[in-house]
Amino acid sequence: GVLTLLSARMNMPSLSEGSDGLQPVRLFNRMAVEEKGEGARLTFFVGAIALGDLVKTTMGPKGMDKILVSTSHEGEVSVTNDGATILKSIFTDNPAAKVLVDIAKVQDEEVGDGTTSVTVLCSELLREGEKLCEQKIHPQTIIAGWREAVQVAREALEASARDNSADPAKFKEDLMNIARTTLSSKVLGGVYKDHFAKIAVDAVVRLNGSTKLEMIHMIKKPGGSLWQSFLDEGFILEKKIGVGQPKRIEGAKILIANTAMDTDKVKIFGGKIKVESAAELAELEKAERDRMLDKCKRIVAHGINCFINRQLIYNLPEQYFADHGVMAIEHADFEGVERLALVTGGDIVSTFDTPDKVKLGRCKLIEEVMIGEDKVIRFSGVERGEACTIVLRGGTKHILDEAERSLHDALSVLSQAAANEHRTVLGGGCSEMLMAKAVDELAKRTPGKKAIAIEAFARALRMIPTIIADNAGYDSSELVAQLRAQHYNGNTTAGLDMVKGEVGDVAALGITESFKVKSQVLRSAAEAAEMILRVDELVKAPPRQRQRDPRLG
Repeated sequence: GVLTLLSARMNMPSLSEGSDGLQPVRLFNRMAVEEKGEGARLTFFVGAIALGDLVKTTMGPKGMDKILVSTSHEGEVSVTNDGATILKSIFTDNPAAKVLVDIAKVQDEEVGDGTTSVTVLCSELLREGEKLCEQKIHPQTIIAGWREAVQVAREALEASARDNSADPAKFKEDLMNIARTTLSSKVLGGVYKDHFAKIAVDAVVRLNGSTKLEMIHMIKKPGGSLWQSFLDEGFILEKKIGVGQPKRIEGAKILIANTAMDTDKVKIFGGKIKVESAAELAELEKAERDRMLDKCKRIVAHGINCFINRQLIYNLPEQYFADHGVMAIEHADFEGVERLALVTGGDIVSTFDTPDKVKLGRCKLIEEVMIGEDKVIRFSGVERGEACTIVLRGGTKHILDEAERSLHDALSVLSQAAANEHRTVLGGGCSEMLMAKAVDELAKRTPGKKAIAIEAFARALRMIPTIIADNAGYDSSELVAQLRAQHYNGNTTAGLDMVKGEVGDVAALGITESFKVKSQVLRSAAEAAEMILRVDELVKAPPRQRQRDPRLG
């Protein structure tokens, strides 16, 4: 008995009676699955590499798109090459793949772009890590080498960064180049690139160094072509003005409300009112009508000439507002109401007893305009001058959705570049080659097995330009070898020109990226790869089943 207990505590096979001799101690229940060592690591590597392979074809200016078909919403289809959108839409059981999806989400929320790059770099690091593990190099040795490599790569990236924020003309050109580079891999690339880069930069410049992207409203109107998209100052609300009311107001004083404007019924839960005659019913209706009119009087007493309500406005109040020269707009969706309150500087109110405490929204002009076939309401000269609306036109809903995603990425990157991180780095594989060269030189100075891990990190970085060239249908081995030679010969602005299919001067071509995007990609990918590499065991266990209480029968 003592022997069995001791051996179980020491996690050794315990002796048990019977002809079988030694029996192992069960630690987990029968439903649990356990994978250890190489088996567990292989599961992680395969999952992460497969996910990287899924999105890597979308990378670069000649990247391909994916069609995502929803199984839960019948017939819902989206066509996209946005890494974050693809990864958010797929459900995976592989734990390592889930880590990659998370880093793509964080990249999207933090800087808005580089979601595909971060996923691909992480999966390439793990591909290299798998080869090193096969050579019997310990994961901790690989991690130690990678940490040094990240440090050196980041220093090389910082050394190559440029800051032109002191010169407004040069800085605006930098912003234009960042926008063009960001859009070049999207549906808005190619011939539309300059048109949308200008729209994005103009919208961000209006923010005056703020990162409040809610000030930039985007509306999608099917019809026309992408060329007909434009930037409009102020705010556009996709609603109609009520019947018989003024269609144009100058010097608008706006009351924004979230209140019920149907006849103010006696609302008692489960209550019934029994009347004896039609006369009593008429009295009841008159009481409700008087309550509604009293509410309208209190609203007009605010001294307003425009009333916008989140809920419906029925015939009686609509007529009252028309008689008093107040423009009434009903059923403005909640996001529209919140954004309108923000840009006009007003409050959203639900009670109207204290007009002196309510802050009214103001703008110079409200008018009804036509966009395509639809009537919309335009608010010009709003309190917050930075507010603007981008109107997207396009042939189909799918094109408009993808255009919105593309423009959102560009606006996110530009707002960060204009407000916080003014530095820029060169794109087109140039920054990756600079970092790979610095990491290679570190490997030559490093003794021991760590040097092999550092070399592997440099190879993973060089895979980014390789994939960009592959996606464009060019000979990646030839181009990347030429690019590497150029960098070792001192040409630090050499990168891939994917229009001509050759190595070119990316500084002259204006292929510029935000320093924040690149540094975030480097750090996030390295941290996620290191985290996955550290794992040596996988335990899958279902939750404990609840015991049924016998007293319940």
